Amino acid sequence: MELYDYQVDAVNRLKNGSILCGGVGSGKSRVALTYYFLKIAGGEIPINGVGRYADMSNEVNLIIITPAKKRDDKEWELELSHFNLSVENDGIIIDSWNNIKKYQDIYGAFFIFDEQHVTGRGAWSKSFLKICKKNRWILLSATPGDKWEDYMTVFIANGFCRNRTEFEAKYCVFSPFVKYKKIQAYLREQELVSFRDRILIIMKDTRSTIRHHEYCISDYNKENYRKIWRDRWDIYEDVPIEEISKVMYLIRRVVNSDKSRLKIMDAIFKRFDRVIIFYNFTYELEMLREYLNQNGIPFSEWNGQKHEPIHNSNRWAYLVQYTSGGEAWNCVKTNCIVFFSQTYSYKQQEQACGRIDRMNTSYMDLYYIHIRSQSPIDRAIYCALSKKKDFNERAFYSK
Repeated sequence: MELYDYQVDAVNRLKNGSILCGGVGSGKSRVALTYYFLKIAGGEIPINGVGRYADMSNEVNLIIITPAKKRDDKEWELELSHFNLSVENDGIIIDSWNNIKKYQDIYGAFFIFDEQHVTGRGAWSKSFLKICKKNRWILLSATPGDKWEDYMTVFIANGFCRNRTEFEAKYCVFSPFVKYKKIQAYLREQELVSFRDRILIIMKDTRSTIRHHEYCISDYNKENYRKIWRDRWDIYEDVPIEEISKVMYLIRRVVNSDKSRLKIMDAIFKRFDRVIIFYNFTYELEMLREYLNQNGIPFSEWNGQKHEPIHNSNRWAYLVQYTSGGEAWNCVKTNCIVFFSQTYSYKQQEQACGRIDRMNTSYMDLYYIHIRSQSPIDRAIYCALSKKKDFNERAFYSK
């Protein structure tokens, strides 16, 4: 097994409590296992032809917490095989983030946390902190954090702060007169930068792929949009709208369900035989199913109900719901992803782009086709994502 120079450098810089930050598909899993094998378990492996395989001298249990799809697809088992390790023979545990609570009483093991899922105050973050007190660990992420609040749990796990209360008291300024806590600004940012620099290991890969982002403008029914936005009228059920969230959902439905988007798909399928299509809502899925069936294009799906593999044929479409399938899988059989509608999350979009941008892809040019309209909602989402920020519904509505 060979590692690239940038991967060897990352192995040497890793330490307990680090965040290994590398682009999607840059080989973070292999680097993490190399670190475990060499630094934690006392093994020896050949790196770039130098060295030899040897048994591990330290018996340290390895537990890998990963997205459910990556666990189910047994991607980690394949990586373990390069080290002559296996789940069956070496007692290695691979489980999903959904089950992290099962391991919060483990002591003396080594944890690899795959993907950054410990922002905020949820149950996963609480279990993560309990695990980190009693075990060694590293975290892998392509997008570790956009704001200091995203790093809070990892800073606490590293002992930079005792708890969330101390972090908020020392470093956060909250907006006054709001119903829910909202951070307005940060204090002592030089100190926060030093914390991040102590744990963040940037792994810059040397892949030669070139990303081409293309934007196709679709139409939308302006009259229906106006009735929903200005008159607060549900054009689908013919009733008044009372909730903000319903207004936002319905104006997006008017925009995303416009038939002009399918005309754009005609042009796309003239250029590409194999296409991954990301979507948000069920009505989009139903549109795409009908379109693909009418055009005789084989397709499979990954969403909350279906977890189907990609077709093994010369022509296909793969319909992927952002939330369900935005991470933890990859495909090197195509160089085209279509974003049938926009996501609110920059991180989610970046993760989706990474599904085809892999170290082992045979394509140099990768095409990302974004379908959006000139509606106010689509323009606002595009503006946020282009600035590498998430779109905020409430802020848009209150303008």
